[in-house]
Amino acid sequence: MHSAKKIKLNKQNNCLRLSGLALAIITSLAATSAVAEQTLAVAEQTLAVAGQTLAVAEQTSAEDEAIEEVVVKVSRLKGTASAIIEERRNQAFIADILGAEQISRTGDSDAAAALRRVTGVTLVDGKFIYVRGLGERYSSTQLNGAAVPSPDPTRSVIPLDLFPASIIESLSVQKSYSPSMPAHFGGGNVDIRLKSIPTDFLFNISGNLGGNSENFDDGYSYKGGSDDWRGQDDGTRAAPKTLQKLWKNHSPLKNLSQDENRAIAAQLNRDYDPVRENIAPDFGVDVALGDKFEQGKYRWGYLTSLSYDNEWQVSELYEGQDFRNNTDDSWSLVRGFDQVTSTEHSVKWSGLLNLGVEYDRDHRLDYSFIVLRDTADEIKDKLGNTNNVLLSDGLRIRDSDVSYEEREMIANQVRGTHNLPWLWNIGFDWKYSDARSSRYAPGNVSTRYILSDENEDGTFDLTNESSLRNASTASRYSFQDLEDKVENSGFNLSLPITFSQSEIELKFGGDFIEKTRDAFSRRIDVNTLAFEELSLSGDRMNDILTDDIILNQPLQGSETVIRDTSVMGDDYYSAQMTDAYYVEADWFIDNTWRISGGFRWEDYRQVVAPLDPATGRFDLPPQPTEEDLSKLAFQEDDIYSALALTYLMSEAVQFRLSYGETTIRPDIREVAPSTYLDPLTGYPIRGTAGIETTDIKNYDLRWEWYLDTGENLSVGLFYKDMINPIESVQSPGQDGPPLIVIANADDGEVYGIELEFMKDFAFLGDFAGMNGNDFFLSGNITLSDSEININTQRVVEQTGVSAAITNPTRRMTGHSQYVVNLNLGYDAPNGNHSVTLAYNVFGERIIIPGIEGQDDKYEQPFHSLDMVYTYYPTYATTLKFKVQNLLDESKEIAFSETLFRSETKGIAFDVSFKWDFD
Repeated sequence: MHSAKKIKLNKQNNCLRLSGLALAIITSLAATSAVAEQTLAVAEQTLAVAGQTLAVAEQTSAEDEAIEEVVVKVSRLKGTASAIIEERRNQAFIADILGAEQISRTGDSDAAAALRRVTGVTLVDGKFIYVRGLGERYSSTQLNGAAVPSPDPTRSVIPLDLFPASIIESLSVQKSYSPSMPAHFGGGNVDIRLKSIPTDFLFNISGNLGGNSENFDDGYSYKGGSDDWRGQDDGTRAAPKTLQKLWKNHSPLKNLSQDENRAIAAQLNRDYDPVRENIAPDFGVDVALGDKFEQGKYRWGYLTSLSYDNEWQVSELYEGQDFRNNTDDSWSLVRGFDQVTSTEHSVKWSGLLNLGVEYDRDHRLDYSFIVLRDTADEIKDKLGNTNNVLLSDGLRIRDSDVSYEEREMIANQVRGTHNLPWLWNIGFDWKYSDARSSRYAPGNVSTRYILSDENEDGTFDLTNESSLRNASTASRYSFQDLEDKVENSGFNLSLPITFSQSEIELKFGGDFIEKTRDAFSRRIDVNTLAFEELSLSGDRMNDILTDDIILNQPLQGSETVIRDTSVMGDDYYSAQMTDAYYVEADWFIDNTWRISGGFRWEDYRQVVAPLDPATGRFDLPPQPTEEDLSKLAFQEDDIYSALALTYLMSEAVQFRLSYGETTIRPDIREVAPSTYLDPLTGYPIRGTAGIETTDIKNYDLRWEWYLDTGENLSVGLFYKDMINPIESVQSPGQDGPPLIVIANADDGEVYGIELEFMKDFAFLGDFAGMNGNDFFLSGNITLSDSEININTQRVVEQTGVSAAITNPTRRMTGHSQYVVNLNLGYDAPNGNHSVTLAYNVFGERIIIPGIEGQDDKYEQPFHSLDMVYTYYPTYATTLKFKVQNLLDESKEIAFSETLFRSETKGIAFDVSFKWDFD
């Protein structure tokens, strides 16, 4: 078993090796800790192009003869998806592929939303995909076959909503492991393949206008910056320059005098108070230009695209935090917000440039430059109660939360493909990718007010019965900055050998990844307890704490107005290095059998070095021992094998069987023994230095049937056996949210069945003036289950904290027992109209495992029904109307028949028009 070869950190003979590695990387990081530079990516991209195919009937007449008219009608989806189906059919290892036309038909706007249409894939938090019920940590993502960085401060996987659908050519989800793929493989590997150089001249412009039913009433806004329309803060939200200088020089805020502290507090932007206003409609613009040229043996071309989207979303939310168990076994809200209104403004830019040159069809070079930028600006107005502020006492709390983040990814990729017919037809391809992503989140602010029903009329006057909370944390500012860089190079060699009854292709390749991350985070609290005899009445912080009050109001003793409450681990450096080589063989026998398999060796090294925010130094003892340094490092090398067998029973039918050994390694921050806040949940999370990798054995069996008409049917079985699966475990908190720790379960398994199909209705013939061949039904159904076994005593020993887990044996977090996708489509015989109804639903899934007797918290099924109508007025124009969430479903999380959290999504609608100038 490959797990026997792993390098264990607790072995004495590896301690020196790991400490040396940690020290070397820490030294390198400290020397190159250039602060994340910002590059505004202007840019980008085209709306997924709906190809035009018209059934043409030509009639020729002669003097004494007539030729019968023949009309060939092919569904747009069948016609454009044929290449995708053929690629999937010819894969040696099991993979599901989604093409640009399929994405366009269902109206999905980004890679994350589109991937939920793939068999066995679900979407969590609108950003992360779960393949076959396994969380985002169990999948890897590539861009044109290369590793990509992540702008998420708590995860190394990239949020897939960052990739707009308009630049995507296809999405490939490989579900059975092959040696040419990264060994970090659980649910599957997602490869996002961008649009390439067109075959002919291409120039199109499109625009869209839309909205949401939740936006019909007023939403909230606040005074932002003058550049918000393009998704860039103009400095309004940034920390005061004086404060930034202190951070740069690692000068603690607590060392300043009261007057110096006051001066910085007065410079903080306090104008974040919510204001009611009308919500503007959504709009966007896309432009694409490309061409291809040919001269002699040379062919070259280009494709460039720019895209801009500006959208708004108003939602009503319910955010439970802590509940009390009543005598009748029902649960009552103790702490949380039962009335929340959220308004989110998002701005997305994207840009793509592809250049390519080909010589004699044997040599090809491609260069890609990609810029993706996504800004989310959200304000929430929240009403609720805490354990101490009780409705029974005539008190409520009101929180005003502002969160703002700019995410950006820039990638440069160069790829080469070479065929050497003069040297035994050896094939050689190579890649080099240099990419970085960043997350800039300045001035996120949370402010709390206390509401008192002073006139005891049973209602709370948000204006006249409000006061700013008198506490050391009346308001909290957070400032975050992160830069993630990935350099990926690799090569592949292939040698084809032909025999009389068989063909074999031998492959050898290498893959090398270097990744570094620099994360910065600060929290500044406003302390209203510092002021003497100050009235805090009011509902607007900017009016209560004026410059005059901050600078001149008498203070209590040595109290200061603002405090730095950043903790160890908010700042950190990390580095990952992976060197991998693989050998693989692909053997066709008598056009009936196909045997593929091989081995991959990976050497993986990782270091995470938390920093002390007060000093900027590494969070280590003054004289660190080898053991201290080794705790920061994680290293393993191993061999991973895979084997796939395909039986081609006929031209239409084939059977597949595959087996693979893979691993799942701890995420960047999960091996560092420091605590940080998850920006998505607000829960504190602490890593575990002794976390172990997950060993997985993957089994797949699939039957596939492909018809010449484009119809297809497949049925697959899968089973995954896991040792030491990595899970998040809650530890009870005394006050506030519980602590989340990373731990290993003892074992786990995932198994299920997948069904995928496409069928037209030609068997119905003509009916109601239409033909059954103009309709089709496609979709997929996944039925599965999972189980993990958690040893609570082992968790305590591993993490050092208590583990009051309600259900030690349960399904895996995020796993749905069923996933259903159905697409009902219609293509008009004249080719001028098409309609698609797309339905998606997932079964309930655990989002937050329960503790202290509370059951696990399940996200409830979300029945998504979307409709897309496309009209082609002319050969060069396309008009599309899209409606999403026709059933007006809301997102809900519940436990024990009690609502825990909810969010309205509304019915979204959009109309777009595209003009092709050929």
